[in-house]
Amino acid sequence: MNWTWALTNLVAAVFLPPLCLLLPGLVGLKQLGVRPQLGRNLLTVSLLGLWLLCTPWVAGRLLATLEIPFVPIRGDEADAIVVLGGGLYPEGREYGAGCTLNWRTLERVRYGAWLHRRTGRPILVTGGAPEGDTPEGQVMKAVLEQEFGVPVAWVEDRAANTRENARFSAHLLREAGVRRIYLVSHVWHLPRAVREFEREGLTVVPAGTGYQPDAAPTLFDFVPSPKALATSYFAFHEWIGLVWYRWRA
Repeated sequence: MNWTWALTNLVAAVFLPPLCLLLPGLVGLKQLGVRPQLGRNLLTVSLLGLWLLCTPWVAGRLLATLEIPFVPIRGDEADAIVVLGGGLYPEGREYGAGCTLNWRTLERVRYGAWLHRRTGRPILVTGGAPEGDTPEGQVMKAVLEQEFGVPVAWVEDRAANTRENARFSAHLLREAGVRRIYLVSHVWHLPRAVREFEREGLTVVPAGTGYQPDAAPTLFDFVPSPKALATSYFAFHEWIGLVWYRWRA
């Protein structure tokens, strides 16, 4: 395990839901017998905040603050496709392997394959192994070639975060004479990812997947769900990442 990656994510968890709201709630419980008003206020903030972040409508609005506008791909804007990893499914025993792609990476890989068939541009996959011994990039390559029938031109398998994705991928692309790329990731991740790849001197055409449906809210959009809490988590994660990267620029 990459211990720098682990420590960074452990510290970040304090600022991410649900822990960022559970901690004030625990403090509130301890304060009920000493400072009742403070304790009640903290508990109210904790429970109300958790309820809101578990609500699909609120979670969707949070994620919408990160979504880039949809622009159709013409096919002549870039010379290569870069697909960013989003994690692995470590217990993929039903596939006869130790791990495979999780749903986030699989959605990105699928869109990368679609773009390749539409544009004919070569693919670079990027993702290291911060949590274990299997690099995401190698698994992405295997899935693209064996399951989607799409060749992979370059594999970057050292990166532990988005900034390293950009740095290491740009090195491979510059060696191949590539300066313009389609960057494939989820739309809520692209604001941070595009900025990092542009910092490396590349011209980036965002190629986002995972847009939210444009539909009027229904009653169930205000009923708490674990999926909505996960959506809120991703929104918080990206905003914190944007702030952190700008601070460390």
